Amino acid sequence: MNEILITAAEHAHEGAELPMEPIWYGVTALSILLFTGIIALSWKGISYRH
Repeated sequence: MNEILITAAEHAHEGAELPMEPIWYGVTALSILLFTGIIALSWKGISYRH
């Protein structure tokens, strides 16, 4: 029982490996935000046409 607890404590700091570098999560989120912002701004003046 004690060996199991020691083994668990040794591996507790190890997490799952990420599929990409952490910086790319922020870059992806920012690019999606900018893309949706551009789409929203492109629809800004459409009500004046009708």
